[in-house]
Amino acid sequence: MNASPTNESVLLLWDDELMAYDLGGSHPMHPGRLELTMQLAADLGVLSRPNLRIVSPRPASDEMLALSHDQAYIAAVRGASTAEGAELLASHGLGSEDNPIFERMHAASALVTGATLQAAQAVRSGEAAHGVNLAGGLHHAMRSKASGFCVYNDAAVAIAWLLADGVRRVAYVDVDAHHGDGVEAAFYGDPRVLTISLHESGYTAFPGTGFPEQTGAGRAEGMAANVALPALTGDAGWLRAFHAVVTPLVAAFEPEILVTQLGCDTHHLDPLAHLELSVDGHRASYAALHELAHEAAGGRWVAIGGGGYEVGQVVPRSWTHLLAEITGEPLEPGTPTPDSWRELVRTRTGREGPSLLTDGADVTYRAWDAGEGNAEDPLDRAIAATRRAVFPEHGLDPFDPR
Repeated sequence: MNASPTNESVLLLWDDELMAYDLGGSHPMHPGRLELTMQLAADLGVLSRPNLRIVSPRPASDEMLALSHDQAYIAAVRGASTAEGAELLASHGLGSEDNPIFERMHAASALVTGATLQAAQAVRSGEAAHGVNLAGGLHHAMRSKASGFCVYNDAAVAIAWLLADGVRRVAYVDVDAHHGDGVEAAFYGDPRVLTISLHESGYTAFPGTGFPEQTGAGRAEGMAANVALPALTGDAGWLRAFHAVVTPLVAAFEPEILVTQLGCDTHHLDPLAHLELSVDGHRASYAALHELAHEAAGGRWVAIGGGGYEVGQVVPRSWTHLLAEITGEPLEPGTPTPDSWRELVRTRTGREGPSLLTDGADVTYRAWDAGEGNAEDPLDRAIAATRRAVFPEHGLDPFDPR
């Protein structure tokens, strides 16, 4: 394993302009979730920690976007309007219910991508041990097509830049409720990138992909790992799957940099998925990823946002826990939320904000022991299928409990 860096500085890319990535008032991906997160983190003192630096992002240039997107697609996004070229835009996935055309779409999307790119560049250069862009995580965008609320794939662009800059191994771990298909597709044949997606099964959730047999192509066989969780998986099952698959694979791969997509739409209140995690489960996942970054990647960690559609009750609490964890001082689960923040939630959403940072959930789980687990349990079958599909490609025994 690589040694942990002595520099525990954290770079957070943030500016209110990131909220210009706004797909419309009735769209589930509402930028207000970012406002409420930043306000809660500020009110609880997380944003004023001495090792955290907040920097306004710069938009990604067309040259950088072209690392993962076709020039014709970039031109279509740049020139998109509601009145012209509807057929061309539709061929690029634009103008749909999921991906409506919105004002300054190219500029807003390029800014989100630029923020993730800057986070990756800071970690690569050693300017920061950890880089964060909560507005990022647009993991469904394909090379020439928008998909699943995502216009430009900021994670794919950042990883492509890291590879172009000489990084030999990047691990990408996606814990969103939905399969990280766009990032996987971008590197499906590249043995320098390990993509792991832990998501609700495509049988019950968008985008209908991400099954264990999708393992990579050519020299990259085994470099794509998909854990297709059964609907209604909760904290204990999710953590069991994470530690049975993600931890050993990333450790064996020994990446130079860990990139994580941290969508929190796995929560039981989320309207667009069918998993049953709690804010406490999210908090446990961030701690596990932080530890993994140090154990396997020398502490070099790029953390980006993702899904999460319960704007006031879930996203702000979960991502405030993330910011607290990544800056090295986790907040106690029972920490009260400030009165002023709860009032802001009520003003923005019409509902009273939660009074504590916890859901009061028990996050203990049963570690993977040996063999293929319980053959009668759909969760264990999913875990075993992924281990069988990819572990041998990494010199790991799928039947070994470690």
